[in-house]
Amino acid sequence: MADAEEDFSSLPLPDRFTHKVWKVRKAAYEDAAKQFSASPSEDDPCFRPFINDPSLWKGAVLDSNVAAQQEGVTALSAFLKYGGRDCCTRTRGHAITPIVEKCLSSTRAATKQNAIEALLLYIEMDTAGPVIEEMLPGLSNKVPKNVAATLNALTQVFHNFGCKIVDPKPVLKCLPKVFGAADKNIRAEATNLTVELYRWLREAMKPMFWGELKSTQQTDLEAQFEKIKAEPPPKQERLLRSQQAAREAAPAGGDEEEEVDDEPEEAGAMDAFDLAEPQDVLSKVPSNFSEQLASSKWKDRKEAVEGLYKVLDVPRIKDGDFGEINRGLAKCMKDANVAVVTQAAQCIELLAKGLRTNYAKYRATVMQPIMDRLKEKKATVADALGGALDAVFMATSLSDCLEDVVAYLGNKNPQVKEGTMKFLIRCLRTTRDVPGKQEITTICESGKKLLAESSPALRDGGAEILGTVMKIIGERAMTPYLDGLDDIRKTKVKEFFEAAEVKAKDKPKPKPPAPKAAAPVAKKVLGGKKPVARKPAAPAPATASSAEPAPAAPKAAAGKVGMPKPSGLGGLKAPQKRALGAPASPRRAPGGPPVMPGEDDAPPPQPKAGLTRGLAGRSLAKPASAAPQMPPDSPPPQSGLTAVERAELDELRAANERLTRQVDDMRQERSKFMTEIQELKNQNAGLIEDHTRDVLSIKAKETQLVRARSDAEATEQVNERLRRELERLKRALSRAEGLGVPSGGSGSPRLTSPTLDEAGIYRDSGAASSNRHRMSFTSTQSEEKENGELLHARTKALSPELRYAGSGASSGRGSPARGFRSAQSNLDDHSESGSAMSRERPVSSLPQPSGNGQESWKRAAEVTSEAGLFTPLNRSTQRAGT
Repeated sequence: MADAEEDFSSLPLPDRFTHKVWKVRKAAYEDAAKQFSASPSEDDPCFRPFINDPSLWKGAVLDSNVAAQQEGVTALSAFLKYGGRDCCTRTRGHAITPIVEKCLSSTRAATKQNAIEALLLYIEMDTAGPVIEEMLPGLSNKVPKNVAATLNALTQVFHNFGCKIVDPKPVLKCLPKVFGAADKNIRAEATNLTVELYRWLREAMKPMFWGELKSTQQTDLEAQFEKIKAEPPPKQERLLRSQQAAREAAPAGGDEEEEVDDEPEEAGAMDAFDLAEPQDVLSKVPSNFSEQLASSKWKDRKEAVEGLYKVLDVPRIKDGDFGEINRGLAKCMKDANVAVVTQAAQCIELLAKGLRTNYAKYRATVMQPIMDRLKEKKATVADALGGALDAVFMATSLSDCLEDVVAYLGNKNPQVKEGTMKFLIRCLRTTRDVPGKQEITTICESGKKLLAESSPALRDGGAEILGTVMKIIGERAMTPYLDGLDDIRKTKVKEFFEAAEVKAKDKPKPKPPAPKAAAPVAKKVLGGKKPVARKPAAPAPATASSAEPAPAAPKAAAGKVGMPKPSGLGGLKAPQKRALGAPASPRRAPGGPPVMPGEDDAPPPQPKAGLTRGLAGRSLAKPASAAPQMPPDSPPPQSGLTAVERAELDELRAANERLTRQVDDMRQERSKFMTEIQELKNQNAGLIEDHTRDVLSIKAKETQLVRARSDAEATEQVNERLRRELERLKRALSRAEGLGVPSGGSGSPRLTSPTLDEAGIYRDSGAASSNRHRMSFTSTQSEEKENGELLHARTKALSPELRYAGSGASSGRGSPARGFRSAQSNLDDHSESGSAMSRERPVSSLPQPSGNGQESWKRAAEVTSEAGLFTPLNRSTQRAGT
């Protein structure tokens, strides 16, 4: 067993991750976690196999053995914690869904904790959007404990990162569904998640889901919300890697960091606009809105703006062409009816709040008409106009509105001036952008003018404007603008300055210490470049030069003047000159002094000699003896210098090799992806061809099917007609057989042939044409009924012999078969009205022999058979059979 374990440990980690034995997998997870935690950087090779094959982590978190699964999740957390951003983005799609399905609801507490930590690390390394998208399907899981565990994990995510980093809209849409679950644990976790979201969003989240909850659930949540309202605003407990890098790069300073931390909290406050989806309201505006707004009746105008208000009353409006609507609302500001003015101002407020920055293009259309209407003294109208101005300002900026505001601060009407003054004060309190110097000057000049007004309200307003500006830019920056004011007015301004609350932060801050701190570092680097690169060689000349100036003060002074230049050049070129020009330095030494002293007191030739600079004051014998020692001494400094450089060179080569391998891997992956893309393109082209062929064949089949249906319907109609004809003939035949009684007429036995007249009726040629029986197979239903009724009435009073014989001819020469046939067709039920009888041939007449009825009847049957009376019946039967 020991040998087998050693063999397993010798296998590569990816192979051990997929081993059949769970103990081998568990050991592999543990070894991987140790390697990740001991890695020196994110580029360590231990991360590469798991980045190239991210499916290994799917098997680790889905391990069938709970003990191995626990170690697998721990290894994944270490992999994300010590790996780079690639470790997150390459494995995110393979690991998050298995974690949500199998690990969050595990029976082991360590597995749950590490699974939540892995999810938090996935968010910390990159962004929260893809992680939340992978987690939300867990809320539709069929197992209740999995849904509850997913809700718990979402609660932890929002608790650590907040709603500024994690978008709460997808989660808010799912809350009604989980609150309607039958399991109480799911509802409890849903309540915890909702309470956590309320800590960040407050009342802004309610429009998203509140109306879909039960009243009891709303009551319970309101009770939970009451406990939170007294708490301070929450702060983000866990930062993204990007935020951590930004904080490390920021300059040190407690006050500045606090200010930087406070700004995101204020800017990150979310409202209903941020959470809502844009709605198209233009399509809901009545088509006759402009006509009603231009009506001479104030009721029509009021109904128009009221209807528009109902349409615009949504949290967020989809951008569109609202130019005509805003022009109509601007005209309403001049309306004589204050109700129309108030309602129109409220519509402008809703439009500006619903469009936000998209409403800036309509500011010039509505702002001046609203300010003109500020002369209205009614409080309700003034409040509505002020709300509209505030909404327009929030959609624009102080710079956009300042020109109109300053113009209306000089209006002759005191009400307009006071309303504009209050609007400017609100703008200064709520703006987040510090005004420019020119804008501050304009505002302060307007405030000073208001201080000279006769109305106390305007004077206090002017002081408040100046105090608010002082709060924004500071007391020191405000000092030039207060020149010329008396102490009483300055005191008033100071009072408003202390009480003012603003959101704008003055941008200019003293940040010169950072560049000053960097300057000495640069100087040290310049002076220490040569010793750092060549530590063994730099100290020797430094000590020699420092020892020489002591005995010779004038030379030291001259050397100090010339030191910077030779030190800069000698530090870079010393090794080369010592290796190549060492024997020439003693020869230059004696020849140098006669030429150089007249020029620069001999300092320039000394630095050129490099190492001989320190021996210039000594005798020439020692340099001559030292000269032959220089060539053998020059290689050691070179070897010492190259050793340091060689270490750096080795590091650079290793980094270069690593980058080369990465480039090769990327090229291989790119070629593989390009091959797959080409294959997919070919498959797509084949599928398109198959689809086109299938569509054409389907259309052909549909055409054939339509034709077959039409043929089938036509055949059914023919069959139905033939069936009715067959039934009629069958009934006629059966009745003819049932009524077959021999007649005893005494007419002369003479055979007559039927003839066709102009009306299409077959008639027997006999002695008296007025007494012959007429039968027509093309007669109408009314004629058949009439003939049948008359014949039925006549035959009731006659004997059977006379009934049959008399219907043919009064002379007694009519055929008994003809008489029977005619009687039967007239006595038949006329429910078969409308059917044509023209296909059946007329029955020939046979004279009835006197005294022998039986023989006469047989003879009639034979004649009937010869005349083809039953031929249509046989044909109809054959057609129906086929």
